[in-house]
Amino acid sequence: MTTLVWDYLQEYENERADILDAVETVFSSGRLVLGDSVRGFEEEFAAYHGAGHCVGVDNGTNAIKLALQSLGVGPGDEVVTVSNTAAPTVVAIDSVGATPVFVDVDPDTYLMDTDQVAAVLTPRTRCLLPVHLYGQCVDLAPLERLAAEHDLLLVEDCAQAHGARRDGRLAGTTGDAAAFSFYPTKVLGAYGDGGAVLTSRDDAHHALRRLRYYGMEERYYVVGTPGHNSRLDEVQAEILRRKLRRLDGYVAGRRAVARRYEEGLADTGLVLPRTAAGNEHVYYVYTVRHPRRDAVIEALRTYDIELNISYPWPVHTMTGFAHLGYRPGSLPVTEELAGQIFSLPMYPALAPDVQDKVISAVRDVLAGL
Repeated sequence: MTTLVWDYLQEYENERADILDAVETVFSSGRLVLGDSVRGFEEEFAAYHGAGHCVGVDNGTNAIKLALQSLGVGPGDEVVTVSNTAAPTVVAIDSVGATPVFVDVDPDTYLMDTDQVAAVLTPRTRCLLPVHLYGQCVDLAPLERLAAEHDLLLVEDCAQAHGARRDGRLAGTTGDAAAFSFYPTKVLGAYGDGGAVLTSRDDAHHALRRLRYYGMEERYYVVGTPGHNSRLDEVQAEILRRKLRRLDGYVAGRRAVARRYEEGLADTGLVLPRTAAGNEHVYYVYTVRHPRRDAVIEALRTYDIELNISYPWPVHTMTGFAHLGYRPGSLPVTEELAGQIFSLPMYPALAPDVQDKVISAVRDVLAGL
């Protein structure tokens, strides 16, 4: 049997009764759109984070887009972020008419190198958008200082960091707004698409509720900036309510898998994940590094192990963003990582014998290189 980098079937078997009860709860409620399940999830997700407001939306990309729109980011503005991220981070910036500006990442954690941010600020800079990547948090303290000094917004991309903390603070609780994805692979994943925005700003909260519903405050009447249909689905919201209660357990399960990998692969020459000081990693993915990455992945296929690369193409090198004018070598750490990083299977229900299979196969492959 092929070992996949992610698989939900065992988790579904474990939680099947609760998941199906969530579906039945919605279908028998008499309200299929923006009903009690969405409201309940928004309240509970905000409470988990100690945030003022949560607005459920249809996916993580629109969570970033609507967060930016709700704060007034648009054409003519620049948003500072990273290129070592999933393309949707940058697609969302582009979709509001703003210009993404990239800084490089730290070679040990692969997170935004915050020391580089000040150098790229211009009079057009409006927002800083750090990505809490792979399951751990960017150090936001220097970004908070820059935001205060230059009157900038701070929006957190938390798509990969549900439950992660830095210095005791949960991801998503520092900036003006924070965007989350509930794509099925996430630490807190739905059974389809979903997203949310956290904010403690009342103005952003009211704008978000309008923007996710065409820009309407009342039915059929658009106020201010037109929005789109970006509502969180009732069924997904009810499933997320149930799964939110198990989020800390999911995180514990991921950390147990990570510990097993660390013990089993410590002496192999593979560069294992490094947790930044003050961080509590949740291991959305278990990203490792090797200079012969492609050969390792190809060899592991003979063991029926399929791996993932997050991400093989830095966003600034994609033809869709060629208009930004970045040249090869402009973000050297990001570009080097793209040729070396890959991710081992990681999910809470990953069985110990499957973990052992992966560890044994990786050891064999590396020993034979």
